[in-house]
Amino acid sequence: MAENTLTPARDTGRRQALALATLLFGSGVLHFARPEPFDSLVPRILPGRARDYTYASGVAELGIAAALAIPQTRGIGGRLAAWLFLAVFPANIQFTVDTLSSEKAPRLYKVGSILRLPLQIPLITQALAVSRRARRS
Repeated sequence: MAENTLTPARDTGRRQALALATLLFGSGVLHFARPEPFDSLVPRILPGRARDYTYASGVAELGIAAALAIPQTRGIGGRLAAWLFLAVFPANIQFTVDTLSSEKAPRLYKVGSILRLPLQIPLITQALAVSRRARRS
C-alpha cells in the first residue's frame, strides 16, 4: 500500500483545488445542459448573442476545472479561476439588478441575489491560494 506523502498544507491545497474544480465543472456542464438561466445573466450592454457568452463561459469553466484538477497545471488553473470569478462578476450584478427590479421575484431570491455578490471574494481568494500553493510545491 502506498504511503500518503502529502503534507497537511499540500493536502489542503489539493482539496481546495479539487473543490474549486468540482464547482467549476458542475457550472460548466450546466452552461450547456441548461443555458437559458445563464443567458439571462449576460449583461445587456455586451455586444452579440447572450448564448455565445453562455457557451464561452461554460468552455472556460470546464477548461479551468481541468487545469485545477491536474497537479502540473494547478498554479495556472488557480490564477485563471481568479480571473474568471472577476470576469463573471458583472453577470452577478446584472442578476441582482434584474431580481431586485422584478415584481415577480420572491423576496428570498432578492435577498439571495444580494448575498451572492460578496461570495465572489472567498472564491477569488481560494483560487489565488491554490495558485500560490501550487507554485511552492
